[in-house]
Amino acid sequence: MGRVGVLLLNLGGPDKLEDVGPFLFNLFSDPEIIRLPFRWLQKPLAWFIASRRTATSQENYKQIGGGSPLRQITEAQGEALKEQLHYLGQEANIYVGMRYWHPYTEEAIALLTQDNIDNLVILPLYPQFSISTSGSSFRLLERLWQEDPKLQRLEYTVIPSWYKEPGYLQAMAELIRQEIDQFPNADQVHVFFSAHGVPKSYVEVAGDPYQQEIEECTALIMQTLNRPNPHTLAYQSRVGPVEWLQPYTEDALKELGAQGVKDLVVVPISFVSEHIETLQEIDIEYREIAEEAGIHNFRRVPAPNTHPVFIRALADLVIDALNKPSFKLSQAAQIKKRVKMYPPESWEWGMTTSAEVWNGRIAMLGFIALIVELITGQGLLHLIGILQ
Repeated sequence: MGRVGVLLLNLGGPDKLEDVGPFLFNLFSDPEIIRLPFRWLQKPLAWFIASRRTATSQENYKQIGGGSPLRQITEAQGEALKEQLHYLGQEANIYVGMRYWHPYTEEAIALLTQDNIDNLVILPLYPQFSISTSGSSFRLLERLWQEDPKLQRLEYTVIPSWYKEPGYLQAMAELIRQEIDQFPNADQVHVFFSAHGVPKSYVEVAGDPYQQEIEECTALIMQTLNRPNPHTLAYQSRVGPVEWLQPYTEDALKELGAQGVKDLVVVPISFVSEHIETLQEIDIEYREIAEEAGIHNFRRVPAPNTHPVFIRALADLVIDALNKPSFKLSQAAQIKKRVKMYPPESWEWGMTTSAEVWNGRIAMLGFIALIVELITGQGLLHLIGILQ
């Protein structure tokens, strides 16, 4: 088989407060995050948004220690995965490729190319596939493969999604069980799954399988948990006037409070590492909403991070992928019948979403109309106003 490598894909986040501005600029320079009718607008608009949002975003990061822990945790996951694979008899080099901050995906590809890797497993650290998370990274990798003849000679396989992996489900069930057992009436605790949201058009127009995979994953985790607890699935991080997947987390919390729920355990289902959306959005913002709604016993399930059962699940995924026929980046666009990796014109302009993207509550609302205003010279004050 030769030298084996595993490329772990994630979004990335600013390591320290000084990184927040450049991180936001990188983020909004990506046409997969803001789709514009004219590419020449991309970087000037990215600079403008980043300049307006840096201070607010930095305040959020100050609440969680001054930076994102995502790189540190992802690298720890990589080290743990390497050790677990060694224990299982499979030697492998582990590479971390972030989409919008160091170490960038391009940096990881350069390293594995220097290391003369013969067989590569591409493993996104998103259990559920979405065109805006795993799909965005796959598009970048496709471009890198097309541009580099050396990469084209590399044997590789992609794991597009893995939310059904038994070890992952078991790890999630164990983490939930540990939290609900802290309550005196454990079987009555309400289990609240909070997933990162996406605009509804992603599912209904572009055919993104994300919602289906999230719903199936929730059911499988509850089945693995095998407890009688009631549960709810909701979607967080909504911004803008367009409709996103529902119910929204903040609305669902208020409704449960109105129903008299007092004991709640929140499960960050679409996240496998602690970051701004678990540590700040759930732990601070949603906790406050829950308490105001009368839910006074609020606990959150930790992200899997380096949980041994979770790391073993990742190792099993890698070994299984190495022993199966390869799955190519071009196939990732076809994993569900209706998925289009390159969305049609009807929804092409506007903003996409991803974990850590909305850390500053970036309110780029009604983007198509706004671009029209900008082009006609009437929208600059409007844009300034909604970014304040």
